[in-house]
Amino acid sequence: MVRPLMSPLRPAPRFGSRLRTARRDRGLTTQQVAEAAGVTKGFIAQIERDETSPSVATLLRMCDALGIEVGSLFASPRSDLVRVSDRTRIDFGGNGVTDWLLSPNPDIPLQVLYSEIEPGGGGGDEAYTLSADHEFVFVISGALRVTVSDVEHVLGPGDALTFSPRERHTWANASATEPATVLWVMSPSAYARR
Repeated sequence: MVRPLMSPLRPAPRFGSRLRTARRDRGLTTQQVAEAAGVTKGFIAQIERDETSPSVATLLRMCDALGIEVGSLFASPRSDLVRVSDRTRIDFGGNGVTDWLLSPNPDIPLQVLYSEIEPGGGGGDEAYTLSADHEFVFVISGALRVTVSDVEHVLGPGDALTFSPRERHTWANASATEPATVLWVMSPSAYARR
C-alpha cells in the first residue's frame, strides 16, 4: 500500500504563554480555569508551559473560561495566497494530529484546515461543540471516524460529511496502522474574531 506523503513538520505552535497572559489579564487563577475546563490545576500549568497539548474539548472550555476565541491563539498567514511552505501550523488540541490553517484571513466567514492524523490519533474521547453553523470534512487519504450526536460515520478516501458543529461530536483516525489526511471547512469560521 502506498502511504500518503506527509508534509514536513514544523515545530508545534506554542500558545501556552498566550493562555497564561489571558488568564492573568482577567485576574483568574490556574485553579479557577482548571475547574471551568474540568481538568487539574497541574494540567493547566503544563499547557501554559507548552509541555502538553489539551484535547479539543478542553482547549475550547479553557478559551470559554478566559473569554477568548480559539483563533486568537494562532498567527494567521499574511496574504490571500497560502503556499504549502508558508501555511500556518496550529494546534487545535487532540493527540497525534498536525493541523495547518489554510484560510488566509481569520476575519472572513470561512475556515479551512488541513490535518494529518497519526494512526490512533484524534480530537479526544470527549465530544465537543463549536460556534459555527456548518462543518464539512473531506478525507484525502486513510480513514476517519466521525461521531455526531452518537451516530458514527466511518469515512474513507473521497468521502465527505457535512454536519452542524453545534451538535456534540468527536473524531479520530479509524486505523491503528495507517495515517489519515483530512480537509476541514467551517462556516462561519470558529477562529473568526467576534
